Parts: sequence; structure tokens; C-alpha cells
Amino acid sequence: MALNTAPNLARPDDFYEALIDMHRDLDDAESQAVNARLILLLANHIGDHDTLLQAMALAREAATAPTPA
Repeated sequence: MALNTAPNLARPDDFYEALIDMHRDLDDAESQAVNARLILLLANHIGDHDTLLQAMALAREAATAPTPA
């Protein structure tokens, strides 16, 4: 299964609002824990090892890329 990086959310604004709401009133540790649980739930749903490795590589690459000046 190839990783789909094109916009694919049916309701992106609603999703973003729900994601922000998920973190409301959580401290940093709770917020990190809920993110970790969400990642594991979605990874389990995807299930394909190669797709997950590709997603992790893209996420890591974006996190370590230099910011434009």
C-alpha cells in the first residue's frame, strides 16, 4: 500500500477542530500520551508495515528539515 500524501480528508477543518479539542485541558504529558495513543490506533488501522515506515520517514524528515529564512 503506497502512502497517500495528497489532501484526503473529507472535512479537514472539522478534523482539525476535533484534534485541537482532543488536547483541550491536558497538560504536556497527557497531550503527548494522547498523541501516542492516537498514532498507535491509526497505525493499527493502516496495518501495512511499509506504509507506516514511509510515513515515519516523511514525518522525521519534515521535523529535521531546516526552516526557510
